[in-house]
Amino acid sequence: MAFPNFKNKHANDSMFNPKDYLDYQRKREKYDKFNPPEGVILCYSKKLMEYVLENHKTTKVQRFYGEMYLLNETKNKIAIIGKFGIGAPIVTTLLEELIAFGIKRFISIGTAGTLQKYLEIGDLVVCEKAIRDEGTSYHYLKASKYAHASKKMTERIKKALDALEKKYLLGTSWTVDAPYRETVAEARQYQKEGVATVEMEASALFAVAQYRGAEMGAMFTISDSLAELQWSPKFHFKKNRGGLEILYKVALAALLEK
Repeated sequence: MAFPNFKNKHANDSMFNPKDYLDYQRKREKYDKFNPPEGVILCYSKKLMEYVLENHKTTKVQRFYGEMYLLNETKNKIAIIGKFGIGAPIVTTLLEELIAFGIKRFISIGTAGTLQKYLEIGDLVVCEKAIRDEGTSYHYLKASKYAHASKKMTERIKKALDALEKKYLLGTSWTVDAPYRETVAEARQYQKEGVATVEMEASALFAVAQYRGAEMGAMFTISDSLAELQWSPKFHFKKNRGGLEILYKVALAALLEK
């Protein structure tokens, strides 16, 4: 059976859209009033959010899921949002509402598992495309193996990494929203295909951004490994946190790039 289940779904309009939801919330006076930032960093790590708040002046605003902060040093042109959870459904719902609010440039930064033995904990990966092994993206784009990052945003990310003289891999990720059902057979196959990482959001974010005409880039730091066809978690390593801090600085520079 093809997915989505309803045939020709992509030819039909949505019953309601994220602007309708924002209008509903505005009527209930649930939001702070502020101008949309030019770009947003999507952050999944609580420790990274703590690092940003400890080291940068910010203004907290209420409007979306999780916690959103305008970064004062950017004259509030860039914001970071976190503590909204993990996985494709929640982050794409958030993305939809951010786009409806008027924001068009995004970078997702987080951790990923490696499928390749040459990638080590704390290494940096720029995701140029992702295997669509989650359900959300198929409600936006017709079936295909991959969803692709914005070429413009990916180039900005690469430029920022090069300016900081940081080593990174440009590669493909396997996006799956059922982490406890990743199998050895799948990992072995994608490893053979040269897929670099596994994570839970990238392909869905790319699909929604493409559908809505927004720019989306994604970067990861390696936090665990499936390269030996068994799970080896290293989330607690300092190199992992250091990698996330680098990704934040890179995302900030890339989003400020005109």
